[in-house]
Amino acid sequence: MPILDRMGGLQNDSWRAPIIVTCSVFLILSFVSTAFAHPLAPSLIRIEEYAPGQAEITWKTPRRRVPGSKLKPVPPAHCKPLSEPKLIEQGTAQIYTWRIDCGERGLSNASIGADGMVESRTDVIVHIELLDGRTYRSILTADEPRWSVPEAPRQWDVLTSYAELGFEHIISGFDHLAFVFGLMLLVRLRSLLWVVTAFTIGHSVTLALSALDVVRVQQRPVEILIALSIGVLAWEIVRFAKGRRTNFAALPVIMAATFGLLHGLGFAGALRELGLPQGAIPLSLLSFNLGIEVGQLAFLAVALVPVAMISSSDSWSRPFRVTSAYVIGSLAFYWVFERALA
Repeated sequence: MPILDRMGGLQNDSWRAPIIVTCSVFLILSFVSTAFAHPLAPSLIRIEEYAPGQAEITWKTPRRRVPGSKLKPVPPAHCKPLSEPKLIEQGTAQIYTWRIDCGERGLSNASIGADGMVESRTDVIVHIELLDGRTYRSILTADEPRWSVPEAPRQWDVLTSYAELGFEHIISGFDHLAFVFGLMLLVRLRSLLWVVTAFTIGHSVTLALSALDVVRVQQRPVEILIALSIGVLAWEIVRFAKGRRTNFAALPVIMAATFGLLHGLGFAGALRELGLPQGAIPLSLLSFNLGIEVGQLAFLAVALVPVAMISSSDSWSRPFRVTSAYVIGSLAFYWVFERALA
């Protein structure tokens, strides 16, 4: 294996087993991310009432779907279409818009759903904005493909639905998980809790500011910068593994918080697209962030034991870190070009 030997700068067989294991793990994770994260991205039904009993429907769904998928929205049965759906392609999404007339009954207690969810292996987010300012949100699943608009929003529904959305966003966000995994490789395990906490505080701050429109930035440059931050982290891991002093290793808490500010803007992009329900903005923002943290902690719980075991081995620790850093860095630059050319 001369290529791998040159990459590591060593030519002994002790590097081969760690490298093979590391590459296998990342190949599996990359396959999972490619095969499931993108097709499982949720679709969105947004209904905005612009006149008594009349509303505009926006149906946003990924252009990339599971083969054989026939996912489609099911508006309230008593509502009649006022216009034909118009299609707009935006990046990786297809957006259809049309208007409906629900008569005197309006949208109260109206049933909204989606067909084809089992075949699509995805969820559908429902967002309702009524003329009187009431806002509702729910998540349709294959087990519960229909939902009725309640008379008034329930706090428990807001808490659970936004927490679920935050959890799904972080678990399907392979770039964010790659960054968290990189932190585990770069800092000592005894300092990991403080570093992850700093990263959490950083992205919580910008998530709140961006979701509340205090700070507004273009989403594509943010996503490119997030990918670049992962590449920088990978470079820091290589330097750290070779015994060199790095800025991240010297000031891990400050650096993690700084990069967290950037990642929070990425989290806010998903939340801003759905909107925050009037009268429950603090609760929805808190629960969305809580869902992100639960997903992040779940990932750490799964990865911590094997990383700790490998890091404690004199023969496995350095090759595992270097190989992981090369894989993470390669993925990072792939994401940079993918997002720049999207």
